[in-house]
Amino acid sequence: MNEENLKRVQNIVEAALLAAGRPLNIDQLRDLFEEHERPARQVMEHALMLLEESCIDRGFELKKVASGYRFQVRQEFAPWVGRLFDEKPQRYSRALLETLALIAYRQPITRGEIEDIRGVTVSSNIIRTLQEREWVRVVGHKDVPGRPAMYATTRQFLDYFNLTSLDELPPLAEIRDLEEIGREIEQEIQAEIQFDTPESGKGEQPGSDEPPTNPDESPAQKPSGDSSQSNTTLH
Repeated sequence: MNEENLKRVQNIVEAALLAAGRPLNIDQLRDLFEEHERPARQVMEHALMLLEESCIDRGFELKKVASGYRFQVRQEFAPWVGRLFDEKPQRYSRALLETLALIAYRQPITRGEIEDIRGVTVSSNIIRTLQEREWVRVVGHKDVPGRPAMYATTRQFLDYFNLTSLDELPPLAEIRDLEEIGREIEQEIQAEIQFDTPESGKGEQPGSDEPPTNPDESPAQKPSGDSSQSNTTLH
């Protein structure tokens, strides 16, 4: 393919990614073309590489995530871009981040296994929130009495946190406890997530993720995490 045709492919890909509002993989991008003009996979990969290089020193970047490629604002410019929107970034509780981290690192995992590790009951609202955000899903049922659901993360989870695979999660060996996992998720993967630390004098009620009725109750102690497993989008 000559340079002129390659530039045309690059421009079409750029226009499609700007219009799509979601990640597009190579096959989806190739399907934009009529069969007689459809570029080979290697040509499409080369066009994406050139497009990525063209974004250097610009306010946005071409990012590859689990679902494909997308344009997004560079993380260092998020504080300024965020002022365009009245809605504040959603705050996530420590309990939700810990639950999400356990699912990500130990999947597939049941709700009971999460509760055994954390030492408190997992609120139904947490599981519902994670499923509504399409970060986790039921992937089966454990072959034990009651057949509890087993949870795992989704492709949308990877996309949201700018990951292409679970291998890109921070190594668990480098993280001291579940709260630190939540902090790693917050600081290293998604800058907009704010870690929701309990207010002074308040904590989780022992045996539950629900707020305690007695302000003098102390948070339930959490064991250290150990596992054998391991953006603003530009529209």
